[in-house]
Amino acid sequence: MIKLAIHGATGRMGRELLSGAFHREGVSVAAAIDRSDSPLIGQDSGLISHGQANGVLVASDLPSVLPNCDVVIDFTHPTVTLSMLPACISARTPLVIGTTGFTEQQKSELAQAATQLPIVFAPNMSPGVNLMFKLVELATRALHEETDIEIVEAHHKHKVDAPSGTALKLGEVAAEASGCVLNEVGVFTREGQTGARSEKEIGFSTIRAGDIVGEHTVLFAGSGERLEITHKATHRKNFVQGALRAAEWLPGKEPGLYTMQQVLGLA
Repeated sequence: MIKLAIHGATGRMGRELLSGAFHREGVSVAAAIDRSDSPLIGQDSGLISHGQANGVLVASDLPSVLPNCDVVIDFTHPTVTLSMLPACISARTPLVIGTTGFTEQQKSELAQAATQLPIVFAPNMSPGVNLMFKLVELATRALHEETDIEIVEAHHKHKVDAPSGTALKLGEVAAEASGCVLNEVGVFTREGQTGARSEKEIGFSTIRAGDIVGEHTVLFAGSGERLEITHKATHRKNFVQGALRAAEWLPGKEPGLYTMQQVLGLA
């Protein structure tokens, strides 16, 4: 039985994780952690998430619960994630990170932490999206010299970062497969007289509206044909199942920064 600590337990994804873990064989919730000023501190996390008591009260002191946990799953905010790293390193507790919006400097801090403990870090925990990464790599290798590549993503109106971490990862995959670096070929805004499209650029379009869970399309547009690889999330349960799958896979691994591709056996 894998004992989990859910970090960010009362947020949207935290509640989904609590519910998913409650109904999944082989895992159990040992701790539900939230910020210290949360009005839900001391409440039963099961009642908050899915209406069934689990006996695990929402707490704010992560270091105190880590000795009783096998893995921490974190869906919070980059600064919050980074602030918890010393405690996880001290306790040698593996970490699954589904938080998005990290800067390059923050990613470097994660990589440094991964020299001391095993971390699964992915811009998207969905098994389907991670298969999409592989399909985009294959398609880019075959088509990049003859097609223009565009990435379109849509999320709910409350999402604070753009483009999404998943869209950026798709761009990185396509850029690497075509022998480029995304920072050099990515085009993130178009307005006014932009001039003709360059051959190597990878364009991004972002939609923020309503309650869209998450949609990503990579478009390969050539002369006389077009290929679109699309993933649409209709519920956050797919992210939950991916995160739980990563939590089951991670214990016993050597320190390192792992991907969902590795968890799923795609890399």
